Amino acid sequence: MAIALPTDDGTTERRITPELRSLQSRIRELAQRKNAVILAHIYQRLEVQEIADFIGDSLNLSREAQKTKADMIVFCGVHFMAETAKLLNPTRTVLLPDMKAGCGMADMITGDMARAFRAKHPGLPLVSYVNTYAEVKAESDICCTSTNAVRIVQSLPDREVLFAPDKFLGAYVQKHIPDKKLICWDGYCPTHFVIRPEMVLARKALSPTALVLAHPECSPEVLELADFVGSTQAMMEFAGHSENREFIILTEAGLLFRLKDLYPEKRFYSIAPCPHCPYMKFVELDKVLACLEGDLNPIEIPTDVMIRARSSIERMVEVV
Repeated sequence: MAIALPTDDGTTERRITPELRSLQSRIRELAQRKNAVILAHIYQRLEVQEIADFIGDSLNLSREAQKTKADMIVFCGVHFMAETAKLLNPTRTVLLPDMKAGCGMADMITGDMARAFRAKHPGLPLVSYVNTYAEVKAESDICCTSTNAVRIVQSLPDREVLFAPDKFLGAYVQKHIPDKKLICWDGYCPTHFVIRPEMVLARKALSPTALVLAHPECSPEVLELADFVGSTQAMMEFAGHSENREFIILTEAGLLFRLKDLYPEKRFYSIAPCPHCPYMKFVELDKVLACLEGDLNPIEIPTDVMIRARSSIERMVEVV
């Protein structure tokens, strides 16, 4: 299958075996036969990214899901992402290769909790991060991603805004919009939460000329050490356009592998230990093939939740 090889940057490289190549070919052939589009998040395993028709962050994958003409969407990501694809394509089949691919952050708020949050602050709009389940989106006025969170909050006329569930992304937005007051839910991404300032400083000591690129789901203390803060897509674009040759990447390991693949002439490092999202790694090639062969794990959302949650996603897409 895939052989993990240690590197000098705190990650492992994956050597693709002939067995994996064979699986990839079977998946591509079957997807073409069934008129299925394969979407993969940047945090996915490299061998899964290689079979995708589109690779991106949450916002770009939402856009691709909205405009696809395929009969079927196979979403190589986590559950809330597949739900978003279903919200934008209610009449199409959306499959998730492994139903265990959840999200630690999304688990921190439920629909009932979102309603209680609003009841505690009556009259204020709720902006929910796309990293939430459909039942939370259904209780929200509008959704956002890490790419457009600042623009989304700016688009609202209200002076005070509720923001859930990521308090760190909320703090990042607050810093950029000081004339508004964000009241944030006490949630966070477990994968980014483990990135500590001392880890960044230790890596920077080893690579003093490297620029530090950080995801806004990191803590404010970590973001203070960054040369650039942005979504996974924004970090990828920054690294590609920058004249600098070395970068320290403060997010999930999947982006690091993607950057190495895109820009082999540059050097990309992680902190130690390298952050990995366990949920993203549930998606493997054999599971992608199985769900395609048997139409397994279709995403289903109750109609009343679908209508309200879809509205919050559509409002987000209209802003950007």
